[in-house]
Amino acid sequence: MTEKTITKIDIRGYHLDGYQHVNNARYLEFLEEGRWQHYENISVEAYEKLGFAFVIVNININYRLPAVFGDVIRIETNIEKIGNTSLIFNQVIFNDKNEKIVCDAKITFVILNQKTGKPFIIDETFRQLLLKEVSM
Repeated sequence: MTEKTITKIDIRGYHLDGYQHVNNARYLEFLEEGRWQHYENISVEAYEKLGFAFVIVNININYRLPAVFGDVIRIETNIEKIGNTSLIFNQVIFNDKNEKIVCDAKITFVILNQKTGKPFIIDETFRQLLLKEVSM
């Protein structure tokens, strides 16, 4: 649905577990880094002005292949679907050297009004912001 944001991360020794591959929990951090890059590419200032929060309600990750020390991973992030009060991010992590999929994930967010704590209705202006069609 939206254009992809690309984030690259070099796999370092501190990313590894006792089995010498990236621990499954680290992928959550890598995916989060990709989503932050996506937000920054749109406009952090616009998000702050609107006064809402993205709250994760569901994460589904498929681990395909291990990443190891020295690999460079490429995280491709895009918004797959925008609902009335929620959106779904699609993210795929590739080994940048051989183009194989390391893992893929779908993350569902509900958008909350920070003042009321209630769901934020995604109107057309906000939808266009999420789709990078307008800047604020």
